[in-house]
Amino acid sequence: MRTLTIAAIQTTPVAFDIEASWERLRARVHAVRDTFPHVELVVVPELMLAAETPLLQAREDWMNEAAEPVPGPTTDRVCTLAKETGLWLVPGSLYERGDDGLVYNTAVAVSPLGEIAATYRKVFPWQPYEQTTPGNEFVVFDIPGVGRIGLAICYDGSFPETARQLAWLGAEVIIQPTLTATCDREMEVVCSRANAWTNQVFVVNVNAGDPAAVGASCIIDPEGTVRQRAGVGEEILIDCLDLDAVTRARSHGTFALNRPWDQIARHGADVRLPMYGGAGMQTPPWHEAGQAGAGCLPRTSLPGRAEVGTPFSAITSPDTTVAT
Repeated sequence: MRTLTIAAIQTTPVAFDIEASWERLRARVHAVRDTFPHVELVVVPELMLAAETPLLQAREDWMNEAAEPVPGPTTDRVCTLAKETGLWLVPGSLYERGDDGLVYNTAVAVSPLGEIAATYRKVFPWQPYEQTTPGNEFVVFDIPGVGRIGLAICYDGSFPETARQLAWLGAEVIIQPTLTATCDREMEVVCSRANAWTNQVFVVNVNAGDPAAVGASCIIDPEGTVRQRAGVGEEILIDCLDLDAVTRARSHGTFALNRPWDQIARHGADVRLPMYGGAGMQTPPWHEAGQAGAGCLPRTSLPGRAEVGTPFSAITSPDTTVAT
């Protein structure tokens, strides 16, 4: 059995105080380590490391003031914390100052060895309100012996392309730090369920709590069922994700019925998609197409073709060259 025990901490940054926000994060991570020693991965909300504020208190200059390189001082601290605690950390996101001088909303995944395993720049900032520069590629990373994890941030989940590409890359869990303070949070939960169900993945969507946001963090299984959902205040969701449930859903169908990846393997290449230049849907690299037929449905296998921290634009399958 392949399992991943996670702690999704619904907490809040300290507005405009990066040092205090960091101390809050560090204290929460150590508390998880001490209280729940079986936890393997901890995730916190979007922009926790940037000490972002409740929506109507935002300062126009704060993004540029808080931005720093990645790797940089804050990610160095995260790496040290991961090594101290022996945990995988997805510490929300921070404002990254890129080599091009632009500012990105960037999530990192750090291993228990204190190494950055993946860096992801938010592809779909919440425009026109969010002023960060969009990223242009989707990223997954591997937890050895466990499975493949995909990264998304908040509004990314409102675009079905995000979860579909991460699942295509072999993600079995999508970790989605979020900072939503508006009434559409309920629809974000709907999107999380839809993204999980249509792509047969776990979705861990971690929002900030009151007063920075409206909470309702959630963990969704590969059949779209809500396993856990938080309230509005500070709260922690502990869950043991059975990643073999992803393999089972993809092999035998959600609710033993629906097998979308098998159908894509059979007929996806023939589907014209004008929005994407007319190209068809390619079989994912992890899918063993086998023989297609009424009595012999293809089965899926564990992902294994992409390297740690590999973006979508770098992946190819034996039969496909992926356009960049």
